Amino acid sequence: MMGLPPAPLTDLKTRVIAPTLAFIGLGGSAAVNLIAGIALVETGCRALVQSGGGPALGLWQMEPFTHDDIWATFLPAQRLSAIRARLFALQAAWPMGSDRATQLIGNLPYACAMARLKCYRAPEPIPAANDAAGQCRFWKTNYNTTLGAGDVDPQHVALFEQAIEV
Repeated sequence: MMGLPPAPLTDLKTRVIAPTLAFIGLGGSAAVNLIAGIALVETGCRALVQSGGGPALGLWQMEPFTHDDIWATFLPAQRLSAIRARLFALQAAWPMGSDRATQLIGNLPYACAMARLKCYRAPEPIPAANDAAGQCRFWKTNYNTTLGAGDVDPQHVALFEQAIEV
């Protein structure tokens, strides 16, 4: 999978990822680089629905089940009430309906925040902001998982390097 040219990736990091993560209180350079890298490895920042008819949605390719599980089992915790309130603030009036997961397709800040929460749930800390191999391993272990098609290989590490460099 190819990454984005530097200018669009810089825009994504500075105009969507960094402000969104700061807004929900889970920012910092390591988190910004990780979330940018995940968008690159999952979709090349080019696809809003999973190719081949799979269930994953948005630049970060989150499955509706994962999205719904975060809301059902993680966000109800009292210690996360501020994050939960900020997620409500990020939601758009459209497309809403009864399926909040549809927000993952066209609402970049919301999808970004949900990707960060999936990483926040991980039992291990995010690797350093400049550790492309470590961030790739974190993605594979905690985001893509053993069930996903991705690997910790030179091609995927290079995408995390690209996310770090811009």
